[in-house]
Amino acid sequence: MSFTQHFRDGARPNAAAPSLLAACIALALAPAAVFAAETKPNADDTVVVDGDGGLSTSDSQAQDYSVKTTTTGTKLLLVPRDIPQSVSVVSQQRMQDQQLTTIEQVLDNTIGVNASRIDSHRTNFFARGFFVSNFAYEDMPTFLDNRWNFGDTAGDTAIYDKIEVVRGAAGLMSGTGNPSAYVNMVRKHADSKTFKGSAEATYGSWGKQRYVLDLQAPLSESGNVRGRVITGYQDNDSWLERNHYRKKFITGVVDADLTDSTTLSLGYDYQESEEDSPTWGGIPSLYSDGSRTHFRRGFNTAADWAYSNVDSRKVFANLTQRFDNGWEAKVNAMHAETNFDSKLMYVDGFPDKATGLYDATQWQGAWGGWNRGERKQDSVDAFVRGGYDLFGRQHEVMFGGSYSRQRNNYDNSYPVNDNFGLMDVGNINNYNGSTLADPSWSDWALYQRDVIRQKSLYAATRISLADPLHLILGARYTEWSAKYNLERKPDEIRNSKFDDVTPYAGLIYDIDDTWSVYTSYTSIFEPSSQRDINSEFLEPTTGKSYEAGVKGDWFNTRLTATLALFRTEQDHVAVSTGEYIPDSGGQTAYKSVNGTVSKGVEFELNGALTDNLQLTFGASRFMAEDGDGIAVNPEQPRTTMKLFTRYQLPMLPELAIGGGARWQNKTWQDITGPNGDTRITQSGYTVVDLFARYQATKNFAIQANLNNVFDKEYYDYLGTYGVYGAPRNFSVSANYSF
Repeated sequence: MSFTQHFRDGARPNAAAPSLLAACIALALAPAAVFAAETKPNADDTVVVDGDGGLSTSDSQAQDYSVKTTTTGTKLLLVPRDIPQSVSVVSQQRMQDQQLTTIEQVLDNTIGVNASRIDSHRTNFFARGFFVSNFAYEDMPTFLDNRWNFGDTAGDTAIYDKIEVVRGAAGLMSGTGNPSAYVNMVRKHADSKTFKGSAEATYGSWGKQRYVLDLQAPLSESGNVRGRVITGYQDNDSWLERNHYRKKFITGVVDADLTDSTTLSLGYDYQESEEDSPTWGGIPSLYSDGSRTHFRRGFNTAADWAYSNVDSRKVFANLTQRFDNGWEAKVNAMHAETNFDSKLMYVDGFPDKATGLYDATQWQGAWGGWNRGERKQDSVDAFVRGGYDLFGRQHEVMFGGSYSRQRNNYDNSYPVNDNFGLMDVGNINNYNGSTLADPSWSDWALYQRDVIRQKSLYAATRISLADPLHLILGARYTEWSAKYNLERKPDEIRNSKFDDVTPYAGLIYDIDDTWSVYTSYTSIFEPSSQRDINSEFLEPTTGKSYEAGVKGDWFNTRLTATLALFRTEQDHVAVSTGEYIPDSGGQTAYKSVNGTVSKGVEFELNGALTDNLQLTFGASRFMAEDGDGIAVNPEQPRTTMKLFTRYQLPMLPELAIGGGARWQNKTWQDITGPNGDTRITQSGYTVVDLFARYQATKNFAIQANLNNVFDKEYYDYLGTYGVYGAPRNFSVSANYSF
């Protein structure tokens, strides 16, 4: 079912974009000099919005990079201009144009978000200088530990309608979390009362094969019960020698209109991946004389016996009840299970430049680890939202509560030999993965077990103080508790419990029909899983997050812009000491640091410049230092710019062409090298991508994508080892819809 929502109060659909917008576009797209006339709706038109904020639109609007409304950030259904934070929403159309088939690829192309690829199968993400730990599935959060790989960022985007990213602290949505970003994946649902579907096949570099089938149909004669199935398979090598990857996934969902005002959604999704010869870490950064190494990009340090397998399954249910007065109530529930099994090997140390040998007397060489992990999560969230009248004005409110339990279990085995597990790889320059035999492994032992619970109550209201002025006030109470079994100590149990109230406030002032200014504040609460040298858990990270900015909105939200200034202040931030906790199995000890500050500016322009031209362009600049003035995570670029466009040729409307670029400035990392403290650097670089799509018939289209057009060589990770970014690659896809 749908409900109607009128255009934003005071919006002027026919307003032309001002000169500042033209200047931004001119900088981003110098070749674009002439724009087609815009088709504008009437001011009195009504927009039909479905329950998740989607839009019934014309064909051209359906291909927009922008979205009309979203609930992310506050759970109130708002246009982006009315959210007092930086929000990026990556639409289904943009994912198709860029062939962004994983969450990892989406985030890598999101303004203000930076990737750190630890090895061939693990990618961590950072925003505003801090690790992104909050990932949610239709606002059901999952909290990540960056030591383990449960494959969250490898999730396939074929099952999602859009990916929403709130940058900065998002305590109102998640309760706990770093002040980096909150990533919410919104699933596709069965919304068609007629049978329809699509089939897509892709071939690409390194023997990539990918097939996706999407079918939906009514399951009752009236169409009140509908079903949808999305399934896919992918198989490919990579630019790394001997590295092979396979995955398969399937999602099924049933949406039922139980009454004219009650909708129930039930679904299940499953994904399984297998990787042969995955790396654990990367190539050594320095030789034993302190000089930089330079291995070929395809060099793989993994052994032939190494593998990494991950499978995940989720069962979810959503119940929505709409009332005659415009209010609605929602209950969401999810059970998720994820498992990994990885037998891996990493090379540690600095080889001799002439011989390629490691010094075993300095405990340099190959180390192995066979790890198995299981994560189970049960979550439920219930809330109501609607409008109310007070003092002659209309306002909105939402309130609710949530509960989640996440159980994590990790088992470990390690190589057993006469040298305490250290293995000799020989001359690293001649290494090919087959020279290192699969060692004998120890018996399986519990590495760590923990159970984390979160109980929350939350509320927010949007108050209309005057026609141009709105105030959003909210708060979330969180009770967080955890029970831990420490490394290889099944009988030693630690308990930790904290509670916190996270306030939220935002003020939005409409300057005119196009521009608004805003400011917002929220606090930070992040319990730490890190321990000090005495194996005691650190205090939770606390702090404050401030943001102020300007937002623009043109053509009924088909084009939006944000310019934001932000400042984050944190205490009790966990910082590595470089030492190991005694009897912990090699766990690093951390200390708590006060006075950490991140500040910067972000800009984003996203959506339709004309019916034929779509664009997303943005830039981010931040500085992050601790209380002693030392840079926080200096391997993360402080300045980045990202651009992508699609242009549909007026003289040949069946053809769309486009492309983009990603640029970042110089990054660095200080490590302890063979000659003492050493700084590893990566110069600034630009990666350029291109694409074209031809709509051969109404139902059949072909698309080609070329990534890293100029084959730029760069590091995706800096440290005692390095990880190269992907070289030039291509894909060709054929899509048939029916």
